[in-house]
Amino acid sequence: MRKRQSEEGIALLIAIFVLLLIGVVAIALVVSSGTESALAGNYRASTGVYYAAVAGLEEVRARLRSNNPNYFRTTDPVFLPLVGTPLTVCAPAYVINPLGGEAVTPWDPTNPYYDAEFSKEFPLDCGGGPPPSPSPKALSIWDRNPLNGLPFSGPPYKWVRINGVTEQSLNLDTGPLYDGIDANLVYFDGTNLNDTSTGNQVLEITALAVLPGGSQKLLQYLVAPNPLNLSFPAALTLDGNNVPFTVPNTNSFSVNGADQGSVGNCNPGAAPVSAVGYTNGGDASQANILSAIATGPPASQDRRGNYTNGSPPTPNVNQVILSPNLATVAGLNALVQAITQNADVVINGNATQASMPAAMSVSNPMTIVVNGDLTFNGWHATGYGLLLVTGDFTYDPDASWDGIVLVIGTGKIYSHQNGNGQFLGAVFLAKTVDASNNPLPPTSPLGSPYFDFTSSSGSNGIYYSSCWIQAAMPATGYKILSFHEISQ
Repeated sequence: MRKRQSEEGIALLIAIFVLLLIGVVAIALVVSSGTESALAGNYRASTGVYYAAVAGLEEVRARLRSNNPNYFRTTDPVFLPLVGTPLTVCAPAYVINPLGGEAVTPWDPTNPYYDAEFSKEFPLDCGGGPPPSPSPKALSIWDRNPLNGLPFSGPPYKWVRINGVTEQSLNLDTGPLYDGIDANLVYFDGTNLNDTSTGNQVLEITALAVLPGGSQKLLQYLVAPNPLNLSFPAALTLDGNNVPFTVPNTNSFSVNGADQGSVGNCNPGAAPVSAVGYTNGGDASQANILSAIATGPPASQDRRGNYTNGSPPTPNVNQVILSPNLATVAGLNALVQAITQNADVVINGNATQASMPAAMSVSNPMTIVVNGDLTFNGWHATGYGLLLVTGDFTYDPDASWDGIVLVIGTGKIYSHQNGNGQFLGAVFLAKTVDASNNPLPPTSPLGSPYFDFTSSSGSNGIYYSSCWIQAAMPATGYKILSFHEISQ
């Protein structure tokens, strides 16, 4: 019989092996946990710096709108003219956010927050050099306004650059000619990009955010004002059915559809429109308008030549076709809402000339909405911009208005005084309420707008101006045309 081998010590070996296995598993868990923590930290930092850069983009996009309380023209009058149209490519402006009093000078190559991206984007337009030193700057709202003891600071973006773009900088051939990539500035007409100055200039907004730990993000928008694209087929448009019409029998009162009136860099030259336009050719609108215009005798009281655009017929009173946003109750209600949302001043209730903003001027036309009646009495001034009245507009003929006048709601404009003021741009009337001033159903026919300048009224009348229509056209905010992250 063979002697059995000794098994002493096997339990120790098994125990050591099990402990080794447990140790390996424990080390793997510790490493995995550390990796997960690092990934979570990286994700947290990446997300935080991303939203900090977005905050910078959105602040500047908001402050480009004239109805923003921190509008650049209000807060930084030296800075904003450089952000007007057109803003050149090689003259950028910066909004800086030096939290904690740090130095933020993006145009300085020695600064930690130097804008190295500028030279990369514009090697052809600007020669690939750094931004002009110093570039125009404005403070962020976080640095302009004290936080009043709030237990947090603003988002840690460092600067936001605003500049124009060209086809070269975008490496994009825009319409309508598609004639090759060139150095022309790029514009947006509400639908398409172009290099023909049609619409509003496209602006590039670039934001750099840096966290205390060193995480960075560089994000960029292309934005442009999104125009309402209002078009008026007549100097005076009467939108509705069975339009009543009263005008003074004076030689000074005219309604003229020939384009006239310069503003800014715009000079008249558009095709003439109808002097008076009506929309329903199957009712008494045309007859009502023509019968109100004096024909004489005597010949000295024949006023038909006062309603003209330089072409037949005389008087120039025509049926017109309107764009969808002006032709229906639903479209007009949506237009009123869009204008109200983007107005510089909204007055809820009846108003007078004292309610008109003092800040409006030739260089600063404004959008004013009156949700109620508006009465001008003894006002010998001129208003500039777009005026929307939802109630009755009682007009003092000594007053003038350069831009667009919309009376949408009761659709009534009334004047019974003497004066020598005028409207330069376009006047549009539409009745979207019933006899009790209750809103009409969206699909119902329009009511009868009322143009009532009595025989005792003065006024020099209404003159079409494409330049003033364009100058007064409100934009519905800055639309984001593109958004991307720039790799660093």
